[in-house]
Amino acid sequence: MKLIGLIGGMSWESTVTYYQVVNNVIKDQLGELHSAKCLLYSVDFHEIEKCQSTGNWEKSAQILSEAAQSLEKAGAEFIVICTNTMHKVANQIQEAINIPILHIADVTAQELKKSCINKVALLGTKYTMEQDFYKSKLIENGIDVLIPDAEDINLINTIIYDELCLGIISEHSKQIYLNIINKLAKQGAQGTILGCTEIGLLIQQKDTKIPLFDTTLIHGEQAALYSIGYKL
Repeated sequence: MKLIGLIGGMSWESTVTYYQVVNNVIKDQLGELHSAKCLLYSVDFHEIEKCQSTGNWEKSAQILSEAAQSLEKAGAEFIVICTNTMHKVANQIQEAINIPILHIADVTAQELKKSCINKVALLGTKYTMEQDFYKSKLIENGIDVLIPDAEDINLINTIIYDELCLGIISEHSKQIYLNIINKLAKQGAQGTILGCTEIGLLIQQKDTKIPLFDTTLIHGEQAALYSIGYKL
């Protein structure tokens, strides 16, 4: 079993889900009393968010690269960055270490292809929705990406940072998200990527008939499978 290096804390609310998913998958796959071998480096999200909001991606890359280096020195055999947005600096982190990063957009794209999805809606932070670092991975896999309009992008982003990252779960906010998902489905989206690791705390598949692809669950499951030798 490979030792997983988790870079978490972005936010810690969703990092909890990663830990649960990784261990549940290992238990299901190996049985008995098996659990995942993993290391967690949990960053101070306040510091990361300040880098995001001021556009200081270089500093955030340095912080996360140092976290990855610490995990590598401690014996981690691959890295899982427990957030969608900070994959914006995944290339810089990869350059700083000698072990692979399991990219969240890559494993999500593979899951979409398994489900024969070729046009998908993407929800996430404004950085993930508006910038190309994430969408390009999907497009490279032949998947068209739809994002909400500017007003809805702001709504989604505000709910993530002002509510979900603080552990606040609101039925009103859930309905806002579901309304946006329905709008994008009418535009041709065959499914929706929950492209922020906190969104799955708010909405689940039971809330809508539109297929949802929760990146936290996908990423955590694939990390566990990779750790026990499955090829991705």
